[in-house]
Amino acid sequence: MKLILDENLSRRLVPRIADLFPDSTHVATEGLLRAPDFAVWEFAKAHGYAIVTADADFYELATTVGPPPKVIWLRGCDYPTAVCEELIRRQAIRIAEFLEDAGTAVLVLRP
Repeated sequence: MKLILDENLSRRLVPRIADLFPDSTHVATEGLLRAPDFAVWEFAKAHGYAIVTADADFYELATTVGPPPKVIWLRGCDYPTAVCEELIRRQAIRIAEFLEDAGTAVLVLRP
């Protein structure tokens, strides 16, 4: 299960969740910092990533275009990286089940 974190989330989050999602990355690492959302979408789709974002734009893409990729929306994410990490850790089983469920496009998480 691979995640790509959008630019609105800290790069420091990637190593902090590596034990749960070891093949994850950040858009900056992939040269996609400030790239249009659709470019990130296409990259995620081509490389088998689910997008983790605090941005409603990916929610709209997922509900319009449909998966893949899947979108994990940290809705209202104006909290520190440690809180994001804790949310992802607390919801890791739910995230894993979501990623395996072909019938759903978006998972909305809130602290």
